[in-house]
Amino acid sequence: MKHVDRGVWSRVLALSGIASLLGLCGISARKEVWPSIKSGQQTEQSKTEEVKKTPSPSEKAWTILREALKEQNVDKRTRAVHALGLLPGSVEAEKSAVVALKDEKPNVRVAAAAALGSMKAEDSKGDLEAALGDSEPSVVLASANSLLLLHDDVGYDTYYEVLTGERRASKGLIKEQLDTFKDKKKVAQLGFEEGIGFIPFAGIGYEVFKTVTKNDSSPVRAAAAKQLAHDPGPDAADALVKAAADKQWQVRAAALEAIALRGDQSLIPKISAALDDDKDVVRLTAAACVAHLSALPENTKSPNP
Repeated sequence: MKHVDRGVWSRVLALSGIASLLGLCGISARKEVWPSIKSGQQTEQSKTEEVKKTPSPSEKAWTILREALKEQNVDKRTRAVHALGLLPGSVEAEKSAVVALKDEKPNVRVAAAAALGSMKAEDSKGDLEAALGDSEPSVVLASANSLLLLHDDVGYDTYYEVLTGERRASKGLIKEQLDTFKDKKKVAQLGFEEGIGFIPFAGIGYEVFKTVTKNDSSPVRAAAAKQLAHDPGPDAADALVKAAADKQWQVRAAALEAIALRGDQSLIPKISAALDDDKDVVRLTAAACVAHLSALPENTKSPNP
């Protein structure tokens, strides 16, 4: 054992060298693989964090709306409030619109009143009724329109007073507002400045808008007439019959449309004179109105719901 064969010893040394070399290679490989694994884990973690930081479309949408509602710029704030009308059933949207009803700027309050009607915010009726006492007539009209959309008949009182210039009920216009609507120049200015965007015109829209000028109050009164189509009050029918003979053709046409929608046959004799109106729009509207009412079952005297 003391004398080891040189060949054997050489083979032992060779094997030891190979083992050492393999060991070094293993260490090197581990050093290269570990940073790679660690780097991959960091990349995946970064991606996860990035996904968490990216808001969903809904979150982004609400962020845009919330920021716009706080805008100092009145036009931007108005547009944001108006957009709330596209969110029926949203508690936050309704609350935001109710808050906007008390904004310092009339345009924002008009948009808020209109939005509450569009979103069918039944719980906001009390707020809209309170807005009928607003100092700005445009806000009052927008609130009245939304109340009608919410099936609150108190809205009819305002439109009756706009058309006739006469007080009707305790929740209608206050004296100062009524005085404003009696002043044809002020009413004309209201319609011109606001673009009558707070009152629907239905079929007469195009013709009415073509005639909006600073000296013409008829578009606002015409819109008021159309709003009385389903007013159950008997005085509304009388007001519409009278309006069917108004000096302004827009008012006459609107009143006849409203009468047709009421479905009250008993009014036929009272509007027959309109069949000879010198304005073709009025004459044709009267003809359609009379034809429609004549075709209804006999003794139809109450407005359609």
